[in-house]
Amino acid sequence: MKLPAPPLPKFLRSKPPRPGSGNGAAAGNGANGGANGGGANGAPASAKDHAVEGTAQVVGWLDERSGVSPMLRGFLYRKTPKGTNWYYTLGSATMFAFVAQAVTGVFLAMYYDPSPTKAYDSVNHLTNEVFAGELVRGMHRWGATVMIILIFMHLGRTFLFGAYKYPRELNWIIGVVLLVLTLAMGFTGYLLPFDQRSFWATVVGVNINASAPVLGPYLADFLRGGAEFGATTLSRFYAIHMLLLPGLIGALIGAHLYLVAKLGTTAPPWLKAEKSKALAKEEI
Repeated sequence: MKLPAPPLPKFLRSKPPRPGSGNGAAAGNGANGGANGGGANGAPASAKDHAVEGTAQVVGWLDERSGVSPMLRGFLYRKTPKGTNWYYTLGSATMFAFVAQAVTGVFLAMYYDPSPTKAYDSVNHLTNEVFAGELVRGMHRWGATVMIILIFMHLGRTFLFGAYKYPRELNWIIGVVLLVLTLAMGFTGYLLPFDQRSFWATVVGVNINASAPVLGPYLADFLRGGAEFGATTLSRFYAIHMLLLPGLIGALIGAHLYLVAKLGTTAPPWLKAEKSKALAKEEI
């Protein structure tokens, strides 16, 4: 059975003719003109009409073969509780910051050389000689700080609004894991310029991890690539920063968004308090 095409956005829909805009003959021949590929009054179809028709055909072709429109409708057209405000956009802002980090990171990786002898020179070349290199590196560097601040604010809003309670416990756990992975992204990326400050700061950070009970020494050996800092430490941090952590974060963001679409969002706590007072008055 052929699936119906999803509705077009408003800016792609052709405007209907105004009543009484043409004479009786033209209005009477409007349907005939439209059937012959013309406008509402028999005029030739405009470029916008052809663009709208072509877009509708492409959207219908894709939807018939992918069946994605029900999923998009369920995700985008959801009921939101009364009182939803700008505090609820912190999660979307954090995801946007992650996308910006991924895009700028790809451009930085095109010029970066993860070797102990060439890492600093490649970063220096990227910053001072590559066109817009300093801008892209600055966006990536400060974007990491912005992402960490936003994810802390998002978790704080979730906790204060009580959105971690039933049935959203799993989503809260995923959010906490995303926070840990985001901090790990910042930690592994700090070593990559491989100057004196980043090197010794990473030595201190790894030694702090080594002091953790049971798993601490094993985690430190894994990060160093051995018992001491060596040539493999930088390449290991680069692989973790570029491959392992972004993949995990992307997968958990997908699971997080799925649970948000499935379970919805919670109402602000002040509305819950007003509802509780109203119910108490009714019982009295």
